[in-house]
Amino acid sequence: MVKLWLRNPRRPKTVLAAQFPDESGAAGCELRQAGKARIRSQRSKAIVHAPQPPATASVGTELNPSFFPFTSNRLYAKGRVLGHTRAQRNSKEHTSLLQIENVQTTEDTSFYLGKRVAYVYKAQREINGSRVRVIWGKVTRPHGNSGVVRAKFRSNLPPKAFGASVRIMLYPSRV
Repeated sequence: MVKLWLRNPRRPKTVLAAQFPDESGAAGCELRQAGKARIRSQRSKAIVHAPQPPATASVGTELNPSFFPFTSNRLYAKGRVLGHTRAQRNSKEHTSLLQIENVQTTEDTSFYLGKRVAYVYKAQREINGSRVRVIWGKVTRPHGNSGVVRAKFRSNLPPKAFGASVRIMLYPSRV
């Protein structure tokens, strides 16, 4: 049994774990993507972007994913600004709605409550040699049942931030 870590050609940032019954790698192997639904694909299509395993690895051993060059070292979770909280006609600009990547339920949001949020953007004018600015905020509570959270920022987010990405820092820790 050979285990390989592959790149999905359609989604270059996702990693697939593949198991082949023997070294020849029969067509129609099963690929598992992050423990979710199984995808059936031919070996020739799946291994387009796969790096070669190290020479010291033997058949039947599990490869360490840290060997591969496409691992990430970021220390924040990605999120999207959905907009302000609002009624049918009135918008309340002091609270913003955020969708955090890979968070789908209210139970999943409990980890992120109290975490710091950074909206990073570029301005026209340089200050101290940098055009990069940040508006800081924090996650206050869940919103609905589908993993959306509410966040309050030090200054209200501008409407041009709707749909933009934010960074949810992994501090302060409540563990």
